[in-house]
Amino acid sequence: METEKKIRKAYENSDFLKSREARSLRILSEFVEPQSRFEKLGLRDTIVMFGSARVPSEEEVQSGQCDKSEGLKGMSHYYEAARQLSHRLSEWSMGLEDDPGRYVICTGGGPGIMEAANRGAREAGARTVGLTISLPKEEFENPYVNEEMAFEFHYFFMRKFWFTYLAKAVIAMPGGFGTLDELFELLTLVQTNKMKKRIPIVLFGGEFWDEIFNLDVMARYGTINKEDLNLFYRTDSVDAAYDYITDHLLHGPPETGPVL
Repeated sequence: METEKKIRKAYENSDFLKSREARSLRILSEFVEPQSRFEKLGLRDTIVMFGSARVPSEEEVQSGQCDKSEGLKGMSHYYEAARQLSHRLSEWSMGLEDDPGRYVICTGGGPGIMEAANRGAREAGARTVGLTISLPKEEFENPYVNEEMAFEFHYFFMRKFWFTYLAKAVIAMPGGFGTLDELFELLTLVQTNKMKKRIPIVLFGGEFWDEIFNLDVMARYGTINKEDLNLFYRTDSVDAAYDYITDHLLHGPPETGPVL
């Protein structure tokens, strides 16, 4: 007896969906599915925190079982600062009379600084988002992201789109290539007015960032305008970062940028 032939619909053909020809469909799905989920969750505004996945917590360092380098162990205070700042911003957001919980902490969903920010938000009783990326050697996941707000992307550029599109404030903690990539793409969007909203951008950790780059040199040579240095605010203080962000979100951007 001849076996009945099953004809698959195109959208049920996994081989096709994983093919080069269907790349545009995969890209579109990483736009439409998150958009649909964000709308159902009523989430429209985020405070994004970037930072290294490698920075350990002080608990991890003090346990004596931390296998990180001495340099990374010495950066554990940034984990605690990210946790504290996220906690305070989440408490502030939930305390807004007109729209409690409006501003939701969003990270890359991984360990290190990202975990610290999600952890601080959860400890404050707030929702928190993780936009993870599939990587061959790293597992970008932490237990503090709300399950319904956990996303995994294949395409970096779609992940960065969702970081930027919903962001109403951004905090860049010390990090590596990924943090720099996210930070400079954001600064480029603001500088070129591709992003119309003026969002507060905080570079947290003056000692680290001063060693990483000196943008004053670019202004001196003329490759950026001197006014571009006002697109971000550097600080080592949780209090200062908190005040700068909440004041901006409550009252709008200052008439002039922060003094560096």
